[in-house]
Amino acid sequence: MKNAALGERKPERNSISPTSNQQPVSVVAAIQDNRPEIRPQAGPQEAFLATSADIAVYGGAAGAGKSFALLMEPTRHVHRKRFGAVIFRRTYKQITNEGGLWDSSLDLYPHLGAIPRQNDLQWVFPSHSKVTFAHMQHEDDRYQWDGAQIPYIGFDQLEHFSFKQFSYMLSRNRSTCGVVPYIRATANPNPDHWLRTWMAWWIDDTSGLPIPERGGVVRWFVIREDQPVWADTPTELHRLFGARCGPKSFAFIPGTVFDNKILVEKNPQYLANLQALCRVDRERLLGGNWNARESAGMFFRREWFEVVPAAPSTLTDIVRYWDRAATAAQAADPQGSWTVGLKMGRDRQGCYWVLDVVRFQGSAATVQSSIKNTASQDGERVRVGIEQDPGQAGKVEAQLQVANLAGYNARVNPVREAKGVRARGLSAQAEVGNLKLIRAPWNEAYLRELENFDGSEGCMADQVDASSGAFLMLTKLVRAGAFKWQ
Repeated sequence: MKNAALGERKPERNSISPTSNQQPVSVVAAIQDNRPEIRPQAGPQEAFLATSADIAVYGGAAGAGKSFALLMEPTRHVHRKRFGAVIFRRTYKQITNEGGLWDSSLDLYPHLGAIPRQNDLQWVFPSHSKVTFAHMQHEDDRYQWDGAQIPYIGFDQLEHFSFKQFSYMLSRNRSTCGVVPYIRATANPNPDHWLRTWMAWWIDDTSGLPIPERGGVVRWFVIREDQPVWADTPTELHRLFGARCGPKSFAFIPGTVFDNKILVEKNPQYLANLQALCRVDRERLLGGNWNARESAGMFFRREWFEVVPAAPSTLTDIVRYWDRAATAAQAADPQGSWTVGLKMGRDRQGCYWVLDVVRFQGSAATVQSSIKNTASQDGERVRVGIEQDPGQAGKVEAQLQVANLAGYNARVNPVREAKGVRARGLSAQAEVGNLKLIRAPWNEAYLRELENFDGSEGCMADQVDASSGAFLMLTKLVRAGAFKWQ
């Protein structure tokens, strides 16, 4: 088990004993007389399961064993007949994905005698207590829980949920089984989410990193006009809002992959994967930075690119990828959209080479003829990628363009993700020096656009989009052999 170990666990909430002097053991080794004993890993995971707060958030980085801690938490109460727990993800697919919540629960709950009801995404324990997984994809899905009484509510990746969804479920956090109702959540950094404002006291404003000495410190709040009012004690809030204001306690426990020693030891490649992320994702998911956001300079920097006089002879695959615009010649505007055809190759050492950039503004007829003429100049070895814009019109237009390329190795690539998301893989390769340019007059305009790219939908990104598309073709389509070319 990569995210937790087994050991002594007391049945009452927030009564866990320190276990830092105990070595993690496997599930099987810990089962004695069919009575599994569960304990968290020493450090943040243990602190998360030991906090007395009514609401606690664990995480701020990937790989800290957050989801498994959510699954461990209700095991202290499953001996109670009327106990029930619901753990939410935003979508159904996130629950059932390979290695997701349901798969992770298979490593834990069967050892406690629980019976799975997979169709209901529910576990039933010998006492008839239940742990259920549910999704809340749409804002109004929260009303499906009207009338529910849920002693333990978990939110896996709380940054995916709206404030309305979270605050509404506070009203469903009720109990008649003897367990004081409480909420636990995990989260990764998102500087623009409501949770960032909520946790401002625990996060350094300048660095965006958790303040170590405040990790796990419990504070109290009441909600007024959809905003929390904070205090160090409930007494302070009673003075301000009266004895019946109902303060709740809250704590944030930061953790990173380095706190999950079992995972790092068993799967060191996971750490390498986090280190290979593009800069903004690496700062969030590896470093736990709550201020890191997509901005100019976060995706690409000029100094990352080596400009060389000629391409190597070891290129294994070459793609010319087209991001098309249809700006009439008489309306040409330097700030408007450009049609870009970017040629990129990959060598045997895993480096990517930008070989040529064709960039112009013109009518739809000009775009069509230029794409065909460029294909004839590139030759049959160079595959052609045509970006397909969203919607039926984009699909028809892209198919017509491929039909115009009859005789060439061409395919359509539907666009489904935001510009910033699509550019992340290319950004990670550029940062480590794996993206090189052939010296040519187009270099300056290309580098300037990449440097100014901030991931937003409104920024000039025709060359970035073409680069992202070519990179996708080479990594996921050509090299992996996952798709056949027409």
